[in-house]
Amino acid sequence: MRNALLEVTDLSRRFGGLTAVDGLNFHVNDGEIVSIIGPNGAGKTTAFNLITCIYPPSAGAISFDGLNLVGLPLHRIAAAGIGRTFQNLRVFANLTARENILVGLTRHARASFLETLFHGGRFRAEEEALAAEADRLVALLDLTPVADQLVRNLPYGDQRRVEIARALATKPKILLLDEPAAGMTPPEIEELNGMIRRLRDELGKTVLMVEHHMSLVMEISDRIIVMDQGRKIAEGTPDEVRSNPLVISAYLGSGVV
Repeated sequence: MRNALLEVTDLSRRFGGLTAVDGLNFHVNDGEIVSIIGPNGAGKTTAFNLITCIYPPSAGAISFDGLNLVGLPLHRIAAAGIGRTFQNLRVFANLTARENILVGLTRHARASFLETLFHGGRFRAEEEALAAEADRLVALLDLTPVADQLVRNLPYGDQRRVEIARALATKPKILLLDEPAAGMTPPEIEELNGMIRRLRDELGKTVLMVEHHMSLVMEISDRIIVMDQGRKIAEGTPDEVRSNPLVISAYLGSGVV
């Protein structure tokens, strides 16, 4: 039995009179691919923002690898081993794909200010190691042909891969992907499917994903969590979820059930 890497317990977030997340409970095991789905406004991205401490919870607990996340600053979240992408692309458009990845890798640099200023031995060794790791991530994410192009000039699908590669550069234990297939063409989504599988199978990454593209969710997920109006209404394997009356009602209307 795999260990729970991430545990969310009775998590809630209120914005004035609006309850965006209401008593949410779920866990993600080490090595799993878990997807969160639900209609627009269900609270999925708010849940991501709570896990990564962009918002403080109104109630509840979040534990990651035995660490209580509530109240931690953002840099501690990254240091704990949580990486994420965003619903709206967040890349450095005026840098190349490779330079975007190097930005993520700088978190692991240990050379002192003076060593960096005077290009001391440790700085040069680290620079070579980070460049090699950037090349490895470029190859892993199939970005080699565009590695030295400015990100603003890349197709949308390549920009998404750059964002994922930069998140991987922080060396996370779990990767949170917020609608990674949004705006992608069918061939790009198929490539994304294979890439996420490689992250888990070859790199041992745990993946938690919010996604609206149902064919991707059903093909790739070990488990699916379904939210509606801030609450979890179902959880299970893809086969269990697709036949759940509450899920059908949430997506298609109560008259269908």
